[in-house]
Amino acid sequence: MSVYYKEYLALDKILDAQHPMTFKEGQQPAHDEMLFIVIHQSYELWFKQIKFEVDAVLKIMNKEVVNDNTSELSIIVHRLKRVGIILKMLVGQIDVLETMSPMEFLSFRDSVRPASGFQSWQFKEIEAALGLKYDHRYGQEFYTSALKKEELDIIKNAEASRSLLQDVNDWLERMPFINDENYWLNYQPVSGNHTSPKFWNDYEHIFLKSLPEYDSSMKIFFNRVFSNDPTDGERQLSATACRSALFIILYREYPLMELPFQLLDTLLEIDNQLGNWRYRHINMVKRMIGARSGTGGSSGMDYLKAAADKHNIFKEVAQLNSFLIDKRKLPALPPELEEKLRYKS
Repeated sequence: MSVYYKEYLALDKILDAQHPMTFKEGQQPAHDEMLFIVIHQSYELWFKQIKFEVDAVLKIMNKEVVNDNTSELSIIVHRLKRVGIILKMLVGQIDVLETMSPMEFLSFRDSVRPASGFQSWQFKEIEAALGLKYDHRYGQEFYTSALKKEELDIIKNAEASRSLLQDVNDWLERMPFINDENYWLNYQPVSGNHTSPKFWNDYEHIFLKSLPEYDSSMKIFFNRVFSNDPTDGERQLSATACRSALFIILYREYPLMELPFQLLDTLLEIDNQLGNWRYRHINMVKRMIGARSGTGGSSGMDYLKAAADKHNIFKEVAQLNSFLIDKRKLPALPPELEEKLRYKS
C-alpha cells in the first residue's frame, strides 16, 4: 500500500487545529493570534519529541548496568545531544514570537484567559523526567493549581518515577577507578597519605594547597560537596558520584573517559538551554506585559525570575568546575589504570 505525504503526516488534523478566539463570529479578528497559536503548538510538538528522547534514554539507564563497552552509552549521549539542540531551536523561536508588538498581543490577550503556557503539562513532565522534583520547585503551591486532574496525574507519575539525574547518580557511583585499590597498588601519594582512596586523598591535598589563604569558604564548599552528609537534603548527587564525575572531567582526554565526559557536558548544555529559554521568556514577558500578572494567574515576570534562579536541574554537575586544578598539577595515573583508560591495540 502506498503512503501519501498528507495522510502520513495527518496534515488535515494538524492544519485544522488553529482556531483563534478572535476569529469567531461577532469578534474583531486579531491578526497575530494565529502566530501565537502556531508557535505554541509547535512548542508542544517539540516537547513531545524531547519526552520521546528522554524516555528512550531512561529505558537504557534504568538497566542494572549500562555497558560502556557497547553502543549504549553512545546512544544515550546522541539522544541527549538531540534534546539540547531542540531546546536551542525553541529558544530561537522566541525571535519569531517577538515580531508581535505589545499592542498586538493585547488585542487578543483577554480573549485567551485563563489559558497560559504555565498549563503546559508536557514541559513540567520533561522537567520531572530530567530530575526537577516537586521539593526543589519554586512556587510549589501554584505550579499545578491550574491543571486538570488527568494532567496533574501525569506530572505526579513523572515525579514519582526515576529521573535521569537519579540514573546518572547511580551510573557515576558504579565507576570503579577511584575506589578500586587494584588500580593504585604502585601509586606513590604526593601527600604521603597511603590510606584508601589514595587518589582522592591526594587530589584533596593538591586542591586545598592551591587555594589562596583567604579563601577558607572554598575549603568548606569542597568538604560539603565531597563528604556524605545525611542532613543535606538538597543534594541529588552523592559524594561518591561527585568524585567520579570530577575524575571524568579531569581525565577526559583518555579514550575511555571521552563518552562519559560528553554525557556530563551534554547535561550541562541541556540546563544551559533551559536557562536560556527561561531568561528569554522573562525578557519577552517584560517587553509584552511589563509588571502585569500572567494570563494563568501567576505573578508574571517575578514568578519567572524566581523559577529561573531555582530550576537548575544539573547544578551539582556544573559546580564541579569549582574544584578544577592546573592540568600540569594533576596526579599522574599509575600504569595499571592508564592501560585501562586507553584503547586496546
